[in-house]
Amino acid sequence: MESKLMSKTFIWMFIGLLVTFVTGYGVASNETMIINIYKNSIYIVLCIVELILVIFLSAKVHSMSKNMARICFIIYSFVTGLSLSSIFVIYSLSSILYVFLIAAVVFLVFGLIGYFTKLDLTKIGTYLMMILLGVIICFLVNLFLNYEQFDFVLTLVSLVVFMGFTAYDVQKIKRLAENSDIPEDNLSIVGALNLYLDYINIFLDLLNLLGKSKD
Repeated sequence: MESKLMSKTFIWMFIGLLVTFVTGYGVASNETMIINIYKNSIYIVLCIVELILVIFLSAKVHSMSKNMARICFIIYSFVTGLSLSSIFVIYSLSSILYVFLIAAVVFLVFGLIGYFTKLDLTKIGTYLMMILLGVIICFLVNLFLNYEQFDFVLTLVSLVVFMGFTAYDVQKIKRLAENSDIPEDNLSIVGALNLYLDYINIFLDLLNLLGKSKD
């Protein structure tokens, strides 16, 4: 069951990423749509909907039918694509693809660490969440202070945190495959959502550090 679950998890993660990036690129290619999203309050609404969806999906996915879980995940990926469409306006496509590949390598390395390590990463997850909450608070404060060097440090810390979360989540999925009574299809969506979030955040942090803006 373990290998089958991992395969389904990564397939759905890839589908989610594909939906997100195709949506983001499509919206960025339509000047009217991108203006409407970012010049009105639609962007804020999208962020709120995105937050509600991820909380709802995380809390209820275990008890949903497999089709409903999949639909919710696709909707979440689509909404995330709408909110991330600005990266295709700010950064060059070649830079985005370059960073995407780097993020994929980083994600793969830490995913393999999580899969093969004999260390119990359970406690690490708690510490990572605490650090992440601290980073989020600091990011919000820095919106008012606008210190570029502080933002750089916070991005580095966030990157390290989500590298750790990648290893933690892969190991968690592996253990759920062995010790959970949740249907396999639902577990694959749970895992896909967690790994999707890890990858997206690694990608965005690297894009912030390495991405080249359009001329």
